[in-house]
Amino acid sequence: MTAIDGSGFMTGGVSRAQFLRILGGLAAGAAVPGLLSACGGGSGDSDSLSLVGVADEKAPLDLLTKAYTDSGSGITFKTSYAPTDQVQTSLRAQLGGGNAPDIHALYPGSGSAMSTTDIAKAGLLADLSGQAWTSAIPANLKSSFQYEDKVYLFSSGLTVIGTIYNKSVFAAAGVQIPKTWSELIAACEKLKQAGKVPLALGAQTQWVTQLITYALVASHVYRDTPDFDDQMIAGKATFAGSGWKQSMALYMELRDRGFFNDNPNGTTLEQQTAMVGTGQAAMAVQVAPLLPAFRDAATSSGDIDMFPFPSADTAEQVYTWSGANVGIGVHAKSKNKDAALKFVEFLGQQENINTWCEAVAAIPLKRDASSKVDPALQSFLPLIDAGRVAPVGQRWPNPEVQPTHFTVIQDLLAKKITIDDGLKKMDEVYRKSS
Repeated sequence: MTAIDGSGFMTGGVSRAQFLRILGGLAAGAAVPGLLSACGGGSGDSDSLSLVGVADEKAPLDLLTKAYTDSGSGITFKTSYAPTDQVQTSLRAQLGGGNAPDIHALYPGSGSAMSTTDIAKAGLLADLSGQAWTSAIPANLKSSFQYEDKVYLFSSGLTVIGTIYNKSVFAAAGVQIPKTWSELIAACEKLKQAGKVPLALGAQTQWVTQLITYALVASHVYRDTPDFDDQMIAGKATFAGSGWKQSMALYMELRDRGFFNDNPNGTTLEQQTAMVGTGQAAMAVQVAPLLPAFRDAATSSGDIDMFPFPSADTAEQVYTWSGANVGIGVHAKSKNKDAALKFVEFLGQQENINTWCEAVAAIPLKRDASSKVDPALQSFLPLIDAGRVAPVGQRWPNPEVQPTHFTVIQDLLAKKITIDDGLKKMDEVYRKSS
């Protein structure tokens, strides 16, 4: 990724930690000696819990640890937060060394140093299956929370990939929100004729490359093959022999029709955000946590809205990418495990799920009348409630698949390789640890 300052935060309004959280994370970067030592290891004090989180968990966890202490629980917390790369490396080392905190950041699915599957497989997570909030986990997202049918991850909510757009640009061009792929193509043609970039793409910031693929794969793979990840793991499916090929072909159709800005591989996330905000471009396929950054870049924040990417031939066939946010797990060998589990039960109460999600612009795992969802995300709720979602990328068998996907898309955009060659590369990397 590019344009990251020394704290690990991008200048465009979203941190590297935030996006790695959204898509499961990658184990990268070096540990910072002593960074987490202040609260590494269970304290052994039944009145105090040690907690290590990633930086973008700080706001909700600061609120909720204080609320738990103030509730008369008798528990205080020793907390520490750091960027994702540092936390993943340092926490994994602490878990291996037997001096992990009582509660720690945990990523959904598999494929990273601190993912649920990988840490649970090592026997280092406490089972959360008996807690009431687990009944709200959507059936098609259970694999993000579970290992061998037991829940080990607490995550308060979900996020989505969709189309962030400028309402003023749409209105000036006489364009309505497209609901199908053909409507999207027609809208892009009309916007292009109006002198606007239909779809801004900041592919120089590598993780941005995958978003359109994921949005398409949700409809063209997981809609008809919801067990695609299981088939891949069992060696019964491949990227090359699946709807991934059609998805990449549609992605490159947008390239060939001239719907992207010039030189996407030389365009950063920050430039992509500014293009939509200022009205140079109409749309960008992005993650919901970037809504505030697009609003900040806009002439009027009210111009920015979001809708599901219309990735299929009919509106009823459209699925959306949706996955669990980074959450927390309880160290299986914590001396204060019972107290830590009680805190997780507290987090699972509706008002506390709502508090967490409001702090990070997520959709609560379960919702009630008191839940506040960003108005721009309202159009995603029917898809989520109907199970028309796919957490693409949260079950990779190793941390090499995702960066290979980045490179493949950049090479496709530059017309350096064919789709068949790109998918072959991804299949080869996938099989390394499958």
